Amino acid sequence: MIIEQIYTKCLAQGSYYIESNGEAIVIDPLRDVDKYISLANKSKSKIKYIIETHFHADFVSGHLTLSNLTGAQIIFGPNADPQFNAIIANDNQVFNFGNVSLTTIHTPGHTLESTSFLLKDETGKEYAIFTGDTLFLGDVGIPDVAQRYKGVSKEELAAILYDSVNERIKPLPENILVYPAHGAGSACGKNMMKETVDTLKNQKLINYSINGTFSKEEFVKKLTDNLPEPPSYFPYNVKLNQQGYKDLDIVISKNLNPFKVKDFEAINSSNIVLLDCRSPESFSKGFIKGSINIGLNGQFAPWVGAMLNPNDKLLIIADKGFELEAITRLARVGYENVIGYLDGGIDSYKGCLDSVVNNSPEEAKDKINKGHKYILDVRSFSERSNGYVTNSKHIALQDLPQKLSLLNKEDIFMVYCAGGYRSMIACSILLSNGFNNIINIEEGYVKLLKQDINITEGQSCLN
Repeated sequence: MIIEQIYTKCLAQGSYYIESNGEAIVIDPLRDVDKYISLANKSKSKIKYIIETHFHADFVSGHLTLSNLTGAQIIFGPNADPQFNAIIANDNQVFNFGNVSLTTIHTPGHTLESTSFLLKDETGKEYAIFTGDTLFLGDVGIPDVAQRYKGVSKEELAAILYDSVNERIKPLPENILVYPAHGAGSACGKNMMKETVDTLKNQKLINYSINGTFSKEEFVKKLTDNLPEPPSYFPYNVKLNQQGYKDLDIVISKNLNPFKVKDFEAINSSNIVLLDCRSPESFSKGFIKGSINIGLNGQFAPWVGAMLNPNDKLLIIADKGFELEAITRLARVGYENVIGYLDGGIDSYKGCLDSVVNNSPEEAKDKINKGHKYILDVRSFSERSNGYVTNSKHIALQDLPQKLSLLNKEDIFMVYCAGGYRSMIACSILLSNGFNNIINIEEGYVKLLKQDINITEGQSCLN
């Protein structure tokens, strides 16, 4: 038996390829499915089943494409209602492949159809559980926004989730491995571990959802208090995963259009978003006026989902040779309206470029200690609650476009995040909306902490 975890850092997402005696299954595949087919071809195995732990909100799964290419059957757990052919498994139903098996364990709460799958080895011994977004390492899945739109409250979902984790997963043998669908950085949970596999025994020691720290009522309150609203693209992705989508190669063929500078300038208009995918450092040195910077070197796709609308028409500016990567990663989260890209990258552009003023942490310290008033913290609420630059204003990055009216365009804002990636996104949003007095603090709060400036620790100031 072979288990291959295919972890995509940009999405903080884990998919799985499991093989036994010439047959294989794939759990929660990405939209670009070549890697799974390549693994099966390498060992001359047949992909028999494609397992979906639930209707994903944070990415477009590859279940339909992979099924069409391999003939494998798609499996969902109880309560799923896909609008295509699939097996809707019963609770405790067993699926055999090779010399091993998967047992369906219905674990609703994140969504009502959420299901975990217990892998038993060649001897019939419980070996691992694939928990989807039900149980993460160190955390659990938050009540999914798409379910709340269906009239089920976040409190009701949290209570159901508590029962699922404690009645269906906790009693399993302690030595089994836990393979979740996400790790640290995903918007599907609050505070996940960086590790991507662990034993159930260790999770029963450290994971608040399963170690007896909280009663059911306390758990519900902890999980739902200050629950951030998920990105607006989540319901859109759920719809694609439930109803169907175009194959990735069709999207790429439609989106991968090079535009020479003259044509690029002609097509650029107010109803098109200029998405600059270069690093924050490169963007700050020179960019086309009005561009939004979300760099490929960070959590690109999730931040596109947080800041832009899936229906936005996009023109891409990327480092030469990275256009296909940008379009592929956009398609992973359902962003398919790419008109094309600037052929040759920013170096081919001969017009005037804007720039962002950067301050080192040392330069920022000098200005702050001399009384600079306007400091903007764009980190998350949980990051802010662990400490912040005294007297800084807090607007979480994903909320910035809706809260621009809280800021005065005449003020000189110094902007920081944890390490510099998100602050440059914020600077590009501000500059594209007429804020001309913007300073980006390089390397962010991590380096500001090492400076001799006033820091307020251990409390939240959320405006």
